Amino acid sequence: MSVVLKIVLTLGLLYALLLLGAWLLQRQLMYFPDTVRTPPELFGLRDVEEVTFKTPGGETIVSWWTKAQPGKPTLLYFHGNAGALVTRGERVRKYQDKGFGLFMMTYRGFGGSTGRPSERANVRDANQAYDVLINAGVSPSDIVLYGESLGSGIATQVAAAKECAGVILDAPYTSMTDVAALHYPYLPARWLMTDRYLTKTYIARINAPLLIVHGEEDEVIPVAMGRALFEIAKEPKQIAIFKGAGHADHNAFGSYDVIWQWLERLPGAGKAKAAE
Repeated sequence: MSVVLKIVLTLGLLYALLLLGAWLLQRQLMYFPDTVRTPPELFGLRDVEEVTFKTPGGETIVSWWTKAQPGKPTLLYFHGNAGALVTRGERVRKYQDKGFGLFMMTYRGFGGSTGRPSERANVRDANQAYDVLINAGVSPSDIVLYGESLGSGIATQVAAAKECAGVILDAPYTSMTDVAALHYPYLPARWLMTDRYLTKTYIARINAPLLIVHGEEDEVIPVAMGRALFEIAKEPKQIAIFKGAGHADHNAFGSYDVIWQWLERLPGAGKAKAAE
């Protein structure tokens, strides 16, 4: 056997092992949970309740809930792929100070929730969290679905199936396979991936008002993906792109004000409870 052939075979074997490792470890490469369960009061939050619910399979999902003031909608919030609820504690405070309700569910394996995250589990749990709000007396016309980064793909799937007042997508992606192909061009990510989060497939099914917020300098999920989703989505829709902002810092460039103004303009959102 020639030296060249041996080198080719060795490189082929190494690449095959790389593919196998990427396939076996794909969820470890996608989800980065903080597993510690932190009560909201330890973050200094008041009037924020820790709510848990059981999935049909027996897992426990931990959530934080601050109720809306009269005339204000409730955001059903799906977070990004790292950290836990406490990581978003300051966001909870910001919305609470403006009177908006916020129900933030954490994924399996994150922040005290049991089980392991996957697209199928996350979307199922997100739909169940929606039902928790409905069963607690929150009207669909008072619920705004909010998806942050990874959570944008979850929020889109819930919005495609459920009635809601509006949808906010924060740094959304066209699909997780598109993101993986961008960051790992040497891997056949579109073939390997199990959790695909095909946002571009679901977004055209949303019939509620849509707001997309994205940092122009986002190097994790390029703003081009946010723009592509905006083109696919139905009206009414709005996109806010923040010059100089990256993936998770557009709040420092004015995104809170844009989001709050958009929420205030939503027709009927929060009004059902106020009229009772």
